[in-house]
Amino acid sequence: MKINIEKNLVEFTPETPDEKAHLVALWRMVVDCARFNKKLVPVGEYIPDTNKFARFAIEGLDTKRTEDYAEVYVENDCTCFCQTCNKYINLKKGDRIPPCCGKLMEVMD
Repeated sequence: MKINIEKNLVEFTPETPDEKAHLVALWRMVVDCARFNKKLVPVGEYIPDTNKFARFAIEGLDTKRTEDYAEVYVENDCTCFCQTCNKYINLKKGDRIPPCCGKLMEVMD
């Protein structure tokens, strides 16, 4: 991963497909175009001689598991979408609405 710092901007450039997938996942966790974006907050300290990594917490990220969400089922065939990442999913009558990006997906039709 290449990191470039210019004044108050930090750019992350993935150099492998795995890094690209992780950066996409991080972006989807941090960016919420419908509400408020989350912040990366440093945790502990980073001393290159003793630590292999710098650690950050995602402030405001809800860490609930799938089973922690309300069980909501659709009454008809429909399409659900995530307001954060614009992911769409087609559900059949009786399917459970899945969580995405920290909240349940929205029913479109």
